[in-house]
Amino acid sequence: KCRTGPLDIVFVIDSSRSVRPFEFETMRRFMMDIIGSLDVGPNATRVGVIQYSSQVQNIFSLKTFFTWADMEKAINNIVPLAQGTMTGLAIQYAMNVAFTTQEGARPLHKKIPRIAIIVTDGRPQDRVTEVATQARNAGIEIYAVGIQRADMNSLRAMASPPLEEHVFLVESFELIQQFGKQFQDKLCGVDTCMEQEHGCQHSCVSTPSSFYCECNPGYRLNVDGKTCSPIDACADGRHGCQHQCVSTRGSYSCRCRAGYHLNQDKRTCSMIDYCSFGNHSCQHECVSIPNGHYCRCRSGFTLQPDGRSCRATDLCNGVDHGCEFKCVSTEGSYRCVCPEGQQLQADGKACSRCGAGHVDLVMVIDGSKSVRPQNFELVKQFVNRIVDLLEVSPHGTQVGLVQYSSRVRTEFPLNKYHSADEIKKAVMEVEYMEKGTMTGLALKHMVEHSFSELEGARPLSHKVPRIGLVFTDGRSQDDISEWARRAKESGIVMFAVGVGKAVEEELRAIASEPVEQHFSYSADFTTMTHLVENFKLNICPEEGKGETEIRSPCECEALVQFQTNTVAILQSLTEKNILWAPSLAQMTARLEDLEKQIANKK
Repeated sequence: KCRTGPLDIVFVIDSSRSVRPFEFETMRRFMMDIIGSLDVGPNATRVGVIQYSSQVQNIFSLKTFFTWADMEKAINNIVPLAQGTMTGLAIQYAMNVAFTTQEGARPLHKKIPRIAIIVTDGRPQDRVTEVATQARNAGIEIYAVGIQRADMNSLRAMASPPLEEHVFLVESFELIQQFGKQFQDKLCGVDTCMEQEHGCQHSCVSTPSSFYCECNPGYRLNVDGKTCSPIDACADGRHGCQHQCVSTRGSYSCRCRAGYHLNQDKRTCSMIDYCSFGNHSCQHECVSIPNGHYCRCRSGFTLQPDGRSCRATDLCNGVDHGCEFKCVSTEGSYRCVCPEGQQLQADGKACSRCGAGHVDLVMVIDGSKSVRPQNFELVKQFVNRIVDLLEVSPHGTQVGLVQYSSRVRTEFPLNKYHSADEIKKAVMEVEYMEKGTMTGLALKHMVEHSFSELEGARPLSHKVPRIGLVFTDGRSQDDISEWARRAKESGIVMFAVGVGKAVEEELRAIASEPVEQHFSYSADFTTMTHLVENFKLNICPEEGKGETEIRSPCECEALVQFQTNTVAILQSLTEKNILWAPSLAQMTARLEDLEKQIANKK
């Protein structure tokens, strides 16, 4: 068997009338001897046979048979055409048909040699030089075997260089079988990879007269034809990894971000349940978040400074009561109330919405490291409470969200979502950035991008109010004054919300006039409910009108109300043995004296 790698071989056999029947039989034996020396198979050497005279006939193609027995049977069944000698036509057929991938030839990039063995006994009746050149340029290596009366010039015009290795003239048909054994050695040749310094980085593959280099799986051959480079399996973007793709020698693996684990499908990721480890020490409930967990108390309790233990408190401060305006604690329970002139809705929590006017609202939230993951979740809940106040729609109120730390990121622009549910879902999927506090950079981004028409802000000519709400928990690491001023000069109504270590001077610089109505502060993240209420009263002026009646403390009705409330409180204190009876009597006498003075003035 040949020691070379796989080949694609097509025999081009002259069956013109000059080839007598017994001579054609020797040609059959020549083909079968050559095929018998080859390692034939779908992944080894493939063989095809065509015969020609005045026309070309395909006996079997490269994809037809893969065993010597099947090929021998097909060759024995060949009926010679016995007409003219159109060798050029046969070469054209081999190039255009026999050596196509449709007929079984391996693609050129696989570098499997394509070999045509032309066996003829006469002079061609058509031109062969030009078509043979085209075939050789197409990557076909041509061996020209002439028998008896063959024209040497035609053989040399057809064959590949070097001619001394590709042109053969056999004196008679009787000698062709003996020549076949010599031709086998010429076709199979020596192992060129062993005989010379090939320079292949990975592996060398011998061909009848040369060699080529191949790379190991997971590598591709470089343009120099010898060295190999790893294939980046992640580069084509078809890996399907949810988080990160990692290339590994022609293959890849998926990897999850910190705080997540890889699922069984080896592509998607799920957040690690840190609470399930059992070492959280939370008194009530443990809540897992990326990269850790935090403790949460049950309804009616407040988380203590140690971050783990809980203490009972009034329910309005201890639970997510959901009251839109205000929560009023009662014994063992609570109830929601609405501003004067508004009615509590059927759900017992919501009041009439801010629907009289439409606005473009962009909220800029602090995602710096000082906020911490558990508090950032509370910030997102704060944002969604504000969204609950608004009538969001394509032609109504629009909401955009920007997060900043050492850099600024638009989480979604004004024209991204058109319903409150969509916005709230997107807010809860926002990932915490960490790092620094570049509030000035965030204000610049808001002015230049967030309120641009490209990101959905309606033109100033439409007179839709533009409102910016900046939420921060600490001192800015850059200057805020210039872009705070520019924001207000460009017509944006600015609200500033501070928590914890937020600097009042910076909050006031951000807020629009009157400043007292446009900035709010909360000591910590767990008591931010009143900030939402303050924001609603200022963003929805039509609901604030007539809500709070300013009354003189000296008016009769006010005094009577004061007296009634005070007596009730004193009575309660007496029942609890907090005040002495003489003190209560003195206070009651004082109140009666006040009543008489009022009566005399009337």
